[in-house]
Amino acid sequence: MYIILSIFLTIILGSVSLMMGPVAGSLLAFGIIAGILLEGLFLLKEIHKRLTKDEPDYDPVKEAYENYLKEKESKVQG
Repeated sequence: MYIILSIFLTIILGSVSLMMGPVAGSLLAFGIIAGILLEGLFLLKEIHKRLTKDEPDYDPVKEAYENYLKEKESKVQG
């Protein structure tokens, strides 16, 4: 239902922009496209912030210690 409403409103907006003339219609179209792109960027930033919030911080000391324990264990076994 939302897609049908969106299509209908887009048809009306396109007709209005054609009636306004080339300069005003172009400015209106540019404003709409720029607004959509900026909103998309803000949404991507929000998604990135939410995904990286749960990511653990990189700890090189802990990783080096775990590698040391693995090497030590492999030398004892082999």
